[in-house]
Amino acid sequence: MAENQPLLGSNGEEVMCESETTDQRKSETSSRVVSLDIFRGLCVFLMMLVDYGGSVFPSIAHSPWNGVHLADFVMPFFLFVVGVSLAIVNKIALDRTGATLKVVIRTLKLFILGIFLQGGYLHGITGLTYGVDIERIRWMGILQRIAVGYIVAALCEVWLPCQGMKGVVLFRNYIRQWCIIFVLCAIHCGVLYGLYVPDWQFSVSQSTGSTTYEVKCSVRGDLGPACNSAGMIDRYILGINHLYAKPVYRNMKECNGSNSDRVSTSMPSWCHAAFDPEGILSSLTAAATSIIGLQYGHILVQFQDHKGRLYSWSILSFSLLVAGVFLDFIGVPLNKSLYTISYMLVTSAASGITFCLLYLLVDIYGWRRLMFVLEWMGKHSLSIFILITSNIAVILLQGFYWRDPHNNIVGWVVTQFVHK
Repeated sequence: MAENQPLLGSNGEEVMCESETTDQRKSETSSRVVSLDIFRGLCVFLMMLVDYGGSVFPSIAHSPWNGVHLADFVMPFFLFVVGVSLAIVNKIALDRTGATLKVVIRTLKLFILGIFLQGGYLHGITGLTYGVDIERIRWMGILQRIAVGYIVAALCEVWLPCQGMKGVVLFRNYIRQWCIIFVLCAIHCGVLYGLYVPDWQFSVSQSTGSTTYEVKCSVRGDLGPACNSAGMIDRYILGINHLYAKPVYRNMKECNGSNSDRVSTSMPSWCHAAFDPEGILSSLTAAATSIIGLQYGHILVQFQDHKGRLYSWSILSFSLLVAGVFLDFIGVPLNKSLYTISYMLVTSAASGITFCLLYLLVDIYGWRRLMFVLEWMGKHSLSIFILITSNIAVILLQGFYWRDPHNNIVGWVVTQFVHK
């Protein structure tokens, strides 16, 4: 989703922390990395696949809580690509204040666009209406999370550049950026396990009136959907009315797998509550994913040969994978909604492995023509995202019908596959 634009304009004010040879390699690399465009296009394709196919094939939709399905890799893929893109296009300049200002402006643009698209202004395929109650607008969402990952990774590049040690020792050269990853994970882990969650209440407005539910918690370190500290922080800061109204945990057996507006009153009280999978606390580890992507971009820029890049990427990917699987084994579950550290590590490793494979197929073996559709989607990823999220693409399809406006291809697909 991140556009291939430098953090600063082409004003000639730049200083690199490696040799002139590295400078030249970076200039050559930053023109366009085809495998990165294809990876970004793959992200968009997977997003469309799980959004529209998840209701038909639940095995590819988001995991109800712990565990990972195909859909749970899409967001980390996007965040990873943001980091790689930043490392390629970034120019380290003397004017860090100016660079920071431009980063902030781009972040605000992306964040505001996300609020407009996913805040509820444009509705679903059945009503095709517009407008949103400000008291219930959703502040967080996909683009907002990408904006958070972008600004954190970009500021790391601006204010924590490589330290210019002799040789290409990437971990040592970017040790301060790795320290930021550790701090973000430590804060996330400390708050998630250490914050006390008291009992809480919420009200749900229905056609018959308003119903108040109470959730019994009084615990610390609970990672369930009802009493986790991530949800409590969002309820206090964002407000429960501004969270995602149909959380994925409604597909759990406890809620009878009913992820809809109507949840039976016999279900546990928390099944009726809103929960934002792109919440505040989980944004910390999400931002760490972008910084990890930044390190893959550094490898791409500072290694000239294919073998060196693939070797470094493979070592880093499998190290992250082993660490993530180990944490899951000792009790830190893979959880997308909470964006746990194990989930962050495993999905970052999956992103790195996927990037390695695409780089191998496209940039080494030359399979670019076979993936031209994904490349085109990657170059126009933000436009496609807007068309899909705003339902403009669906509206265009619904505009063609047979005799009756309800007899359109979208309605037919929903009737035959979704509601069947």
